[in-house]
Amino acid sequence: MSLKKIDWYIIRKFLGTFFFAILLIMAIAVVLDYNEKMDNFAEHEAPTFAIFKYYCTFVPYMANMLSPLVIFVACIFFTSKLAGNSEIIAMLATGISFNRLLRPYMLSALFLGLLTFALNSWVIPVTSVPRLALLKQYYKDKDKKTQYNNQFMVAPGEVAFFYSFDRDSQTGYRFALEKFEGTQLVSRLTADRASWEGNDTWHLTNYKIRDITERGETITEGYAVDTVVHVAPEDIIVGSKDMEKLTTPALKEYIDKQRGRGVGNIKEYEIEYHKRFAAIATSFILTFLGVCLSSKKIRGGMGINLGIGLVLAFAYILFQTVSSSFAVSGAMSVILAVWLPNLVYLPLCWYVYEKKAPK
Repeated sequence: MSLKKIDWYIIRKFLGTFFFAILLIMAIAVVLDYNEKMDNFAEHEAPTFAIFKYYCTFVPYMANMLSPLVIFVACIFFTSKLAGNSEIIAMLATGISFNRLLRPYMLSALFLGLLTFALNSWVIPVTSVPRLALLKQYYKDKDKKTQYNNQFMVAPGEVAFFYSFDRDSQTGYRFALEKFEGTQLVSRLTADRASWEGNDTWHLTNYKIRDITERGETITEGYAVDTVVHVAPEDIIVGSKDMEKLTTPALKEYIDKQRGRGVGNIKEYEIEYHKRFAAIATSFILTFLGVCLSSKKIRGGMGINLGIGLVLAFAYILFQTVSSSFAVSGAMSVILAVWLPNLVYLPLCWYVYEKKAPK
């Protein structure tokens, strides 16, 4: 498929409008965010370099988060300008079909979708580590500090339990490790306290081991002992933004590992994983919808198209947020919740294409 001069013209203008809008919005976002956080930065005596480093990592995160909205608005803005200058009428008059006119838009959507996926999968996870660390140090630490009633299948036939776990001290209380052969309990280790030593090693205090055999029970007690349990503190207390620190392959590996342990607090991780793939389809859907909405010259000009576009874009983001909350609560499957906004907007795209797009 060879690209004509008209294709490169549309691609260049569309992407140029997108990146200009992103830069403009990011400048505003940085100013607003700094105004919100400046008192906390001053209170915690954040050095200038730390603030600069934070905003260097904040910009790609925020730009990527707002990219669906900016894609839609940029598409409507640029296409409305083409229609207002009668350029689309001239293109169609030369024999170019509307479907053919969509080709450069879809190629641009493919580029932006893959760019968003790459940012989500590799760039944002890398930059999120220092960004979240700086927020924790100089702004607010919003992560949980204590988690109660934690139970894990740490290996086949082995179940670990912490009544409570403190994140800062990396210590669990009222610890138990049970081993089964089939459904038969063969060993139970309990301890008042279990402290993380690293490399799957836990230091137990006031422990008791109860071994069960056909001949009876053997009980061993002591004050302190080290034992290997294949669970780490980050598996017990999940931070509200921890999923953003993981690349897509690492995120998939973490989900599979936690699901194998029977952990139930991985919904947000699954949502983040599927969102990264759904974002590619989102760029196509919003671009297609934007072209169909704004490719006709209408009375009232660009303002009406932009108004309709902003309403639809914010409705999409709201819909995505609400459906994700249903997935977290368990009222809806994760895959359906993540893809539902795209599935709902597909018939809307078809309706707008049939009713609004020039033929």
